[in-house]
Amino acid sequence: MAIDVRMTRTTQARYDRLALVYDAMEAFIERFRFSGWRQQLWSQARGDGLRILEVGVGTGKNMPYYPPGAVVTGIDLSPGMMDRARRRAGRMGIEADLQSMDVQQLNFPDDSFDAAVASFVFCSVPDPVLRLRELARVVKPGGQIVLLEHMRARNPVLGKLMDWLSPLVVRIMGANINRRTVENVRNAGLPLRQAEDLAADGIVRLIVSDVQ
Repeated sequence: MAIDVRMTRTTQARYDRLALVYDAMEAFIERFRFSGWRQQLWSQARGDGLRILEVGVGTGKNMPYYPPGAVVTGIDLSPGMMDRARRRAGRMGIEADLQSMDVQQLNFPDDSFDAAVASFVFCSVPDPVLRLRELARVVKPGGQIVLLEHMRARNPVLGKLMDWLSPLVVRIMGANINRRTVENVRNAGLPLRQAEDLAADGIVRLIVSDVQ
């Protein structure tokens, strides 16, 4: 699986740069929108002793929603983000295995986890189809991949506007706002069980895939 080293370093640098202000930037929308979506996301992966991989742990915003009894491993490309996640875990008394790692090249054997969970991650990675296949590699057959993602609007006019704005947003925030993640899941060969609209025109969706 080829990795674009230049793009990877650029993405890492963007999120390292944002790490100190990331929580403050999203504080309002996190409280009034994202928190409810995160609860829905993690409600899909419950079970005592379940081994869960969280991809793109960021500053640890999902930690309050980790299922009781689950064994969570969290990874992130950005050392700056991961440092803040470790601090949050310490404050909250959360025991999770937090590792600096790239979803493009996971250092886990095949079939290591019962589920993989990611929130607003596959808008940022280069070649999301290949990276979804890498994620599926480490999830056991019969396990789940659960994604909370923002993506290109269905409305053709709004979609074109998002196409136009996306390069600017990538430069500032590192996220492509016009990704077609549902189609990327299908193109990765993953069975799509659920793609639920959480925001108008499908801009934010909850996606569930059952790994075979």
